[in-house]
Amino acid sequence: MTDNTLLAGKVVLVTGAGGGIGSYIAKLAASRGARVVVNDLGGSPHGDGNDTGPARIVAGEINAAGGEAIADTGNIADWDDAQAMVQRAVDTFGRIDVVVNNAGILRDRIFHKMSQEDWDIVARVDLDGYFYVSRAAAPFFKDQQSGCYVHMTSTSGLVGNIGQANYGAAKLGVAGLSKIIALDMRRFNVRSNCIAPFAFTRMVGTIPPNDERNRKRLEVVRRMTPDKIAPLAVALMSDAAADINGQIFGARNNELMLFSQPRPIRTVHTAEGWTPETAIETALPAMRGSLVSVDASPDVFRWDPI
Repeated sequence: MTDNTLLAGKVVLVTGAGGGIGSYIAKLAASRGARVVVNDLGGSPHGDGNDTGPARIVAGEINAAGGEAIADTGNIADWDDAQAMVQRAVDTFGRIDVVVNNAGILRDRIFHKMSQEDWDIVARVDLDGYFYVSRAAAPFFKDQQSGCYVHMTSTSGLVGNIGQANYGAAKLGVAGLSKIIALDMRRFNVRSNCIAPFAFTRMVGTIPPNDERNRKRLEVVRRMTPDKIAPLAVALMSDAAADINGQIFGARNNELMLFSQPRPIRTVHTAEGWTPETAIETALPAMRGSLVSVDASPDVFRWDPI
């Protein structure tokens, strides 16, 4: 049964909410009673340009449906803009309760051809920007002794993907950022979780169908719509999820999943200590049976979306 008051009284900031996954999260949160700041710079999937239209359109749709929303066109990769968008939420609605770090860009390139610019701009948006917005909200969360972060990570980092060293590194960094926020902020009743979304979006659509692997990947991804990510994100914002912290979830069409996190799986020891030679002779052979295979995300998620 639908609960239109699930997020009543909460103020939610969603970055990258001018389209795709972010827009669905913003609209669903509003339909459950949240007041929403719809942030979107309106740039291209590669990080170029800006356009105030997307954020304003989504905010307008929320208001037309009877919800409460304002548009923000700040750049999450700018410290001052990140501070301003959080302050704007507080100035407009009196508080901030949830930050959804969803904005992102892609600059795919095989590693030996990746430029410094390709690396820097993706890291600046997809990791630095998440820190900037999260950090801007932290003092408010601390003072009110409550708050919630939902960050979009990716199997490009959690598992791996070809041609995405920049994006994968940033998204694995997001998982690390979320975990440390969860540890540092839990004393203030603040929680932080990640979602790895599987969905066809404008950004995913930039993946070139230049080989059979990418063509098959895009064929599968097109079946997964961005609206399927929003229910889990909204559930994690709610007070019913107050005990869930430091976790990594996945949402893949009608499937929800919980990811493992790195822990030791095999240890070897010697009373004499190790040399390079004894490590080669003893340690590495002992661990070979437990080595993780060098997979890409499509190698792991082989079944069709449900």
